Amino acid sequence: MPVKKEKKTRSFQLVKGMKDILPDDQKYWQYISQLAETLAVKYGFSRIDIPLVEDTQLFTRSVGQATDIVEKEMYSFIDKGGENISLRPEFTAGIARAYIEHGMINLPQPVKLYSIGPCFRYDKPQSGRYRQFHQLNFETIGDADPVTDAQIILIAYKINEMLNLPVIMQVNSVGCPQCRPDYELVLKDYFKKYRNKLSEVSQKRLLKNPLRILDSKEDLDQTIIEGAPQQVDHLCEECKNHFIKVLEYLDELEVPYALNPTIVRGLDYYTRTTFEVTTVEDAENGDKSRQIALGGGGRYDKLYESLGGRETPVVGFAAGIERLIGQIKEKDLKVPALPQAEIFLAQLGTEARRKALVLFEELYRAGFKVTEAFSKSGIKPQLEMADRLGAKLCLIVGQKEIIDGTVMIRDMDGGIQEVVDYKKIVPELRKRLEKMAVVRVAIEDKTV
Repeated sequence: MPVKKEKKTRSFQLVKGMKDILPDDQKYWQYISQLAETLAVKYGFSRIDIPLVEDTQLFTRSVGQATDIVEKEMYSFIDKGGENISLRPEFTAGIARAYIEHGMINLPQPVKLYSIGPCFRYDKPQSGRYRQFHQLNFETIGDADPVTDAQIILIAYKINEMLNLPVIMQVNSVGCPQCRPDYELVLKDYFKKYRNKLSEVSQKRLLKNPLRILDSKEDLDQTIIEGAPQQVDHLCEECKNHFIKVLEYLDELEVPYALNPTIVRGLDYYTRTTFEVTTVEDAENGDKSRQIALGGGGRYDKLYESLGGRETPVVGFAAGIERLIGQIKEKDLKVPALPQAEIFLAQLGTEARRKALVLFEELYRAGFKVTEAFSKSGIKPQLEMADRLGAKLCLIVGQKEIIDGTVMIRDMDGGIQEVVDYKKIVPELRKRLEKMAVVRVAIEDKTV
């Protein structure tokens, strides 16, 4: 009788373009989130969280039908109720919908909002670019003054400065609905002369949106783009004055920037100011194919009206968290470690484990950072874990300690152990940890 082969259980792997954020990397995410929240408080931004899914038309109307996002990068599907919905590819459209839907126009203007979270694009996976990616997003809604553009650019710069990433702000103006159409005609006429020399992607853009050719990273297009007419030479008076004031504010703030006529951002909703954040070495290198944009944004004064709201001036930016982390790692920059438990609670025996469970809760309520390994029974593996977790003190509860009403305290650095009355354990721990903190500060001061 033939032996029946055992069916092999399928092993699952990540979906292509997705990425696990493992415990060792969490310190980077937490640090960047904390910096963003610090800046949000400083500049008066309130947090808003919007759904991961929206009506697909929200993005087709806001981002633009002829953009790469809408044409080939959105995760769109029909749900069980027959609704055409999409995973958000960016924050701006969803925030616009929330502002309009919840009547935020009736609040004191401007309304300043920020968000942190995942977005989704069906893009070609590569280093630093995933199909689920994460963004920081800041938006100032309801103020057309150029000073708001400058402040948004400043915040985008500050995030990188606080991370010790040297960057330069690439700044441009793409005009407004009054002056941009004339410029697009001039640009189209120029690129038509080089139609056969343009890359295949740019040839398609020439028919749908010639402005986007300026954003091309294809080597074939670079020499042609260098000779293209510039938007700043075709701005109306209002757009020109707006842009000059933005630059004057940036000069006052000493934000490093470069005028870059190719920064068009590739989305239909932009008007006037556009900018990208580029690492200094990439900016000096000038090779677009090697440049990494760590973030970008600009002004979009006509977006809200196109989505059914009133005409509302808005300026904002987004930064890619994965790209920021990539730069931090590449430059080997240090970020603070996640908070560690100061106290490890070890136990020996069944009765001791019960006592330790109660003690753990008491210490937690007293405000101590405490951890344990109650499933382990031997003292050696527990001490090894305490050492690995970086605990300063280890409390040991065994049969003898239960009988005597005591707890043993072990200094994890020196290995010195001392028996303490159970009832005095909380003040004793506070005293010891405070003393350790004073010694640590003194050592750090000597080192500095």
